[in-house]
Amino acid sequence: MEEKKLCIDKKKVPLYLKSIVSSQLEVNVLNVKYIGGGSFGFAYKVEIDREPKTVVVKVFKLEGMHKKEAYQLGILQANSTIKFPKVYFLHDSTSEIPINCMGMEFIEGKDAFNSFGLLFKSKKAKLDFADTLTEGMHNIHCCTGEKFGDVENPIYDNWNDYYRTYAEDILKKAEDLHNTGKLEGFIFNTMKKAFEMYDVIFEEEVTTPALIHGDLNLMNVMVKKPFEIAAIIDPLNSMYADKEFDLFQLNNLTGPFFYLYKTYKKKYKTSENCDAKCAFYALWNETYCYIRSGTLIRPIMYPIVYNMKKQMKLLSKKRNRKRDIIQ
Repeated sequence: MEEKKLCIDKKKVPLYLKSIVSSQLEVNVLNVKYIGGGSFGFAYKVEIDREPKTVVVKVFKLEGMHKKEAYQLGILQANSTIKFPKVYFLHDSTSEIPINCMGMEFIEGKDAFNSFGLLFKSKKAKLDFADTLTEGMHNIHCCTGEKFGDVENPIYDNWNDYYRTYAEDILKKAEDLHNTGKLEGFIFNTMKKAFEMYDVIFEEEVTTPALIHGDLNLMNVMVKKPFEIAAIIDPLNSMYADKEFDLFQLNNLTGPFFYLYKTYKKKYKTSENCDAKCAFYALWNETYCYIRSGTLIRPIMYPIVYNMKKQMKLLSKKRNRKRDIIQ
C-alpha cells in the first residue's frame, strides 16, 4: 500500500512532454494542451507533425503506475470486444525530465459522463448503450485465471484470502485518518459496522478468478454520437477477482440513469448478496482512492456511504426473515 508520490511541477510539464514525445516518436511537437486530471495523474493532448497527428500523454503521480497501467491496457484489449487505447511509449523519470508518463492513442469523442446530451435520449437508446457496455464487460470477465490477485502476479487460491486482508488494511488506515480528523465519523463508523458484517456479506464463495477493469465508470467510457462506444480507458488495479468487484462503479456518477448495473444483473448471473457486496466494494474503493491520492471527493463518497447503510439494513432484514422461516 505504501507508494512513492511524485512531486510534479505542472508548469514545466508541457516542456517535458515536448521533449519526450519528440524523442520517443521522432516527430516535431506542434502543441501541448492540458485536457484533464484525476486522483492519480494528468492527461495532455499532444499534436505532432505526422501520423497519428495526435497522441495523449498521461503523467502519473505515483511511482511505477505508468508501467502498471500500460500492462493492464494490453491484457484488457486482448480480451475485449470494445476498443482500448494503444500504448505508444513509456518514459521513466530522470534527473533532467523528472516525470513518469505514458503516451497512447488519442480517442475521438467525449467521456460518457460529460456527454450531457445522452441523459436526454430515450430509454431504449440508454438500454441499448447499457447492453453494449455490459456485454463488453462480460467478455472481459470471461477471461479467467487460476489464481486471484494483481493481474501481473495473481497468487491467491481464494478471493477472501486476498480481499479480507486488503479490507482490514484499508479499515486500519481509515481509522488513522479518522483519529487525526481527516475522515468524518459517519464514514468511518459505517465502514466499521460494515466490516463487522464481512462474513455475512461475503458468505458466498467466489470460485472463478475473473479479469476485471477495476474502474469502469462512465468517465472511463469514451463515446461518439449517438451512444456509439469508441473505447474504454483508464483501468485501475486490474486483477483476477470476483467479477462483481467490477460492478459497483456502474452505479457511480450518472450510471443509474443508463441502467448499467441493472442491465448487467439481468443478463448475467450474480451472487445473492451482490448488492451488499458492491456497496462494500464501493466504500472501500473510494477510501482506498482517498488514501492513495489525498483527495476525498465527497459528492461521490457520501452516496456510497448512504448506500452501504441501506444495504446493511436490507441484508439484516433478509437474514431475519430466513431465520423466522426456519424457526
